[in-house]
Amino acid sequence: MNIPVCVLAVVFTAIAVRQVGAVRLQIWQIMLSGAAVVLLTGNISPSDALHAIDIDIMLFLFGMFVLGQALEASGYLAHLAYHLFRKAKSTETLLFFVVVGFGLLSALLMNDTIAVIGTPLMLLLARQHGITPKPLLLALAFAVTTGSVMSPIGNPQNLLIALNGNIPNPFFSFGCYLLLPTLLNLLVTVLFLQWFYPGHFGKQEIELVREQIIDHDLARLARYGLFIVAGLALLKMALGAADCGISFPLTWIALLGMLPVVLFSPKRGAVLRAIDWQTLGFFASMFVLMQSVWQSGFFQGLLVKSGMEITSIPAILTVSITLSQLISNVPLVALYMPVLMESGVPLKALIALAAGSTIAGNMLILGAASNVIVLQNAENRGADAITFFEFARIGIPLTAIHTLVYWGFLMMVP
Repeated sequence: MNIPVCVLAVVFTAIAVRQVGAVRLQIWQIMLSGAAVVLLTGNISPSDALHAIDIDIMLFLFGMFVLGQALEASGYLAHLAYHLFRKAKSTETLLFFVVVGFGLLSALLMNDTIAVIGTPLMLLLARQHGITPKPLLLALAFAVTTGSVMSPIGNPQNLLIALNGNIPNPFFSFGCYLLLPTLLNLLVTVLFLQWFYPGHFGKQEIELVREQIIDHDLARLARYGLFIVAGLALLKMALGAADCGISFPLTWIALLGMLPVVLFSPKRGAVLRAIDWQTLGFFASMFVLMQSVWQSGFFQGLLVKSGMEITSIPAILTVSITLSQLISNVPLVALYMPVLMESGVPLKALIALAAGSTIAGNMLILGAASNVIVLQNAENRGADAITFFEFARIGIPLTAIHTLVYWGFLMMVP
């Protein structure tokens, strides 16, 4: 019996149900339990478990959580929301600004970053205008996943492909193949959410309230941090476009962005205590469980035994979307990309891998890390939980349409 795969199946089932008797389980608790089982049964050694935890992603999230908490606690996030969305005069236009705006931002600042900053903003907008939070939270989750497709720094798996796929001028290459279909898919997402939530996103008039900053000193430091994050992200994008051989890790963006708060704010302790430690625990646990599944060789064997032509564009999209639900998109890319590289596939195949592994995040909750950030962060702030099935009933058909759009564009562009 393959214990890691069985544990993974139980974890997926538990996340779908989220209820054991009278006990309501949180996603991080379920994932932590799964990681504990594979450790205690010896299916992954403590050393391998420790090395499985991606320290770069953990530090990146930690830095962004610190900055996001400072932005919220100071009141600057609410103040910023007014300026970002003040031209939205109805719930219909608010949805458009959320999906397209945050989608474009995720291509520049990485989708996990926008998920961290955007979640409290969605809850604030829902509270101000009497809107049910769930549709706005889903709009944010779908937006940051979809928008990040078109950029080599939009998400970790795209970055992995850009760095290790021998792609010349990654920003141009990704943009050439993925810019137009991604913009189209963002519009499709707006229409889809309007169709699924007709009573929430219509012509109802809204008027944004200008919120006052609560703590001006903390807000000033958080604003400096936000400028640092945006500036470093643009610098990294410019260096990549110039292809000058100079770069720096994405982790630096988040860690340098949090420094003004950590170094100069007397409230640093309160900010650090209030960050979303539970979501960080989820990610550490997920890395351990997925590494155990990886080491079992189960999915690698399925890929080899399938006998399908795994280097064609339709096959790459199908395999990457499907397996990303089971072993997460970053491990999937790490597994699949060497197979494609050894086969001598053209650039377009690697771009298809980026599109498929990323858009897979719109299908199910565990398809993208940013989904978990949005949902877990919202629950920790008192929002009602979005269930596995609530996400899937929109995510599955939306992913199918997005996939057809990318497949069509990739087949048309030489």
